[in-house]
Amino acid sequence: MEIQFVGAAQTVTGSMHHIKTKNASFLLDCGLYQGKRKDAYELNKTFNFFRPSEIDFVILSHAHIEHSGNLPSLVKNGFEGKIFSTFATRDLCALMLLDTAHIQEKDVEFVNRKRRKQGKNLFEPLYVEQDARKTLEQFVGINYRHEYEITPEITVTLYDAGHILGSSIVFLSIKEDGRLINLGFSGDLGRPNLPILKDPERIPNTDMFICESTYGGRVHQNPLDSELHLTEVIKQGIANKSKIIIPAFSVGRTQEIVYALHRIFESNKVPRIPAYVDSPLAVNATNVFRLHPECFDKESSEFLFKREDPLGFNRLTYITETEASKKLNAVEGPCIIISSSGMCEAGRILHHLANNIQNPKNIILMVGYCAENTLGRKLIDGEKKVNILGDEYNVNAEVIVLESFSAHADANELISYCSKFDKSRMQKFFIVHGEVDQQEIFRTHLESIGFANIFIPKKGFSVSI
Repeated sequence: MEIQFVGAAQTVTGSMHHIKTKNASFLLDCGLYQGKRKDAYELNKTFNFFRPSEIDFVILSHAHIEHSGNLPSLVKNGFEGKIFSTFATRDLCALMLLDTAHIQEKDVEFVNRKRRKQGKNLFEPLYVEQDARKTLEQFVGINYRHEYEITPEITVTLYDAGHILGSSIVFLSIKEDGRLINLGFSGDLGRPNLPILKDPERIPNTDMFICESTYGGRVHQNPLDSELHLTEVIKQGIANKSKIIIPAFSVGRTQEIVYALHRIFESNKVPRIPAYVDSPLAVNATNVFRLHPECFDKESSEFLFKREDPLGFNRLTYITETEASKKLNAVEGPCIIISSSGMCEAGRILHHLANNIQNPKNIILMVGYCAENTLGRKLIDGEKKVNILGDEYNVNAEVIVLESFSAHADANELISYCSKFDKSRMQKFFIVHGEVDQQEIFRTHLESIGFANIFIPKKGFSVSI
């Protein structure tokens, strides 16, 4: 058996790991790389380490675009196999892949209008909606904790990762040359005590584990304090009559923010102010949440299903139409605008930032991780000038970062999860989905509790088992 690390290797985006056995060739995840646009486009359109037509199947950990978003490219280039995921992940991908294709087409159309006037070569989208629709025909849903035989030699069991709706930790049993190899893949590991979702589940002991490390060297604010922190930002926004612009992933983070706002306003901690969710995808994804109570923790399940409308309270407006989105430019503060994408790389958030970032009264509230070279990361890092859709803007609005809303396990939570594995059985431990400084700290932590044979693979690194 051979494992090759194709994406999310010493970086956070583009999750993709290629596994070859004697009788099968398959991928764990097939995500979009996000970063500098030219580099990202080249990396995403080309599969340098394998031919898509030779991949037998894909196991998808969850629906976030850096894990699922390049599936249509894989299909477009010849992949005809099945894509295994939880049912909730499949339902979210039905929205997200089509939305990503649509955004690519519209963004390319917008940029090409400028390039055409400038006499420059025109861009093409990575894939189109037709490619995404074909991809969805290849999904196969699997229930949590249900052992599923993919081939006579390979079975998979998906456990709840507690990261976003439908997210899973993958547990594989692979028979080869008369031996059984158990391989685990964390996907993105969630946090205990997050609102709405269940805590991450334990998987059985493994011989090898591929583990994310997004926050391998950092400790978050307590998730139980997230509503308190958000309340303080809203109070500041009310006092200054600010527009509070919140870039948020349409799936997971948006629903958590809306849920927190509902609880804050319902408890009268602050006066109600207008709040808008400006994302067609978030509107549809919120409806998908109601279809999957198996993913909710007990408290949230009771809250979500006993209240009339916990994800759409009074004075909150879900916006789908483009014209309604444009009208938000004329809305006066105080108000809240939640829009995607969370890394500020595409979608309507770019237009809201362009229209509001130079006003010192306004607040840009960052509530999630942003990869290197993304616009969101530049805002978090405090850059004073940023490029948005080809134009330069001064960052005069106040940028506030709330890590308490993070859906990724932090350093302590990662170690707590991994410490329960049988270290004497663990032959190899692979650290992926993180920036190198975080990965090195995580490796040191793992070594301190008794793990050995820890690898931080570079892109294209392969290892034979």
